[in-house]
Amino acid sequence: MAERNEKKRKRIENTQKQQNKKQDGEVKKEERDGSSEEMAKKGQEIQAKSNPNKKFKKVFPYGNYKSYYGYRIGKGPEREEDPRIRVLKKEWFEGKDCLDIGCNSGVVTIQIAKKYNCKSILGLDIDSALIEEAFWYLRKFVKMEFAEKKNTNNTNVKAVQDVNESEQCTNKSSNEGADKGSSHQSSCERNLSDIVTFRQENFVRSRPHDKQYDTILCLSVTKWIHLNWGDDGLITAFGKIWRLLRPGGVFVLEPQPWSSYERNRRVSETTRSNYRDIKYRPDFFREMLLDKIGFRRVEVVTSDLSGTRTGFNRPIFAYYK
Repeated sequence: MAERNEKKRKRIENTQKQQNKKQDGEVKKEERDGSSEEMAKKGQEIQAKSNPNKKFKKVFPYGNYKSYYGYRIGKGPEREEDPRIRVLKKEWFEGKDCLDIGCNSGVVTIQIAKKYNCKSILGLDIDSALIEEAFWYLRKFVKMEFAEKKNTNNTNVKAVQDVNESEQCTNKSSNEGADKGSSHQSSCERNLSDIVTFRQENFVRSRPHDKQYDTILCLSVTKWIHLNWGDDGLITAFGKIWRLLRPGGVFVLEPQPWSSYERNRRVSETTRSNYRDIKYRPDFFREMLLDKIGFRRVEVVTSDLSGTRTGFNRPIFAYYK
């Protein structure tokens, strides 16, 4: 009897052990399944973070910003004049050969040619996409100019048709009108596309140009030359500008302040490294250009540019060769 009870007890214990093992297996399976789901979820999150379709902030290591004049001037930059143009002198450009280094999308280059009637002006930029955009703006300006001239001519024709004077006065007015018309035609034979051109070029590393210029512009560009090519690159650029200027020529410079360098020093490893090694800060440019490069004198064009947007109120200087 005792043996029978002992066997029965052992069978019950074995049955309970098997049930416990089965339950433990199911629990572990659930834990494994749960872990797998968590890992899969984490994997999806990682994959989502590395999704190539996700938009990342684009870096412009050469200051080659897209829509630069859109936020410096405003919407419709082809219709709104850059405040810097108002402080420039007409005699620097009228009938002169000019060079604009770091022209971006070419808006200021074209506006200068249009307002001051340059003989020629060449815009350079390191970014080929910006040069394409500059040519697009040039075509747009030419179309606008053509429309303006057409409207002016139509207005003049209507005014002539409305004249109702004596035959003598009419003949006199007609002769004067013809003289004015021929004079206007001779001064406007060239449109902007005959005056303005653009070229992709790294000014610091490029070969010497085959011509000289009366006026060279370098507006908000020196920081990017400095950060990407260091002190040596900046000195190279200044020296090349001096050689490209004709005697009596003008170098129009708008340098960025040192605080601007600090904000942009991390755009690339090159800029980060060069920033640490820069010795000639913007405050030293005047001494460098006069004493080391060889310019005769400097004129402060403006130290407070009115009408400009926040962050772009920078001094402009004119250095004379």
